[in-house]
Amino acid sequence: MRTTLFFIATVSLAGCSSVFDKHVQYKYVEPDSYPVLKAVGYAPISAQPGDNDTQRSLMALKASKLEAYRELAEQVYGQKITAGTTVKGSVAQNDQLQSQVQGIIKGAQVIKSYPVGDSYATELRLDMKRVHDLYIGEIKPREVKKVTYY
Repeated sequence: MRTTLFFIATVSLAGCSSVFDKHVQYKYVEPDSYPVLKAVGYAPISAQPGDNDTQRSLMALKASKLEAYRELAEQVYGQKITAGTTVKGSVAQNDQLQSQVQGIIKGAQVIKSYPVGDSYATELRLDMKRVHDLYIGEIKPREVKKVTYY
């Protein structure tokens, strides 16, 4: 008798959890403001490999663009710094410093590229509103708007 009552009570309690079903409505969240990030990259023309000045200029143009993207990645993701110093007899023997940047930049626009003396400069602009729109297109961020239990 006790076993039967225990069994009935267990089944009825377990059944209660599946009796209520819910429907969740979401609303999309948009930030209040969008910053605009800017970066400038430089590359020396004479230090580039190439057979003539035109090839070296094109290589400097590409290198300055990559440097500008690196600077944008630093602004968005930050920079990982690794440092180490070896001390022996209260005298620094070896001092090392290493930095690393890693990230994906989408939606950046090249404002202009131009020569400055023996260097090339490239200016980039990253409008975070554009990045947000790209993000919304790929991943639908949301927050709970309303939950209805049946």
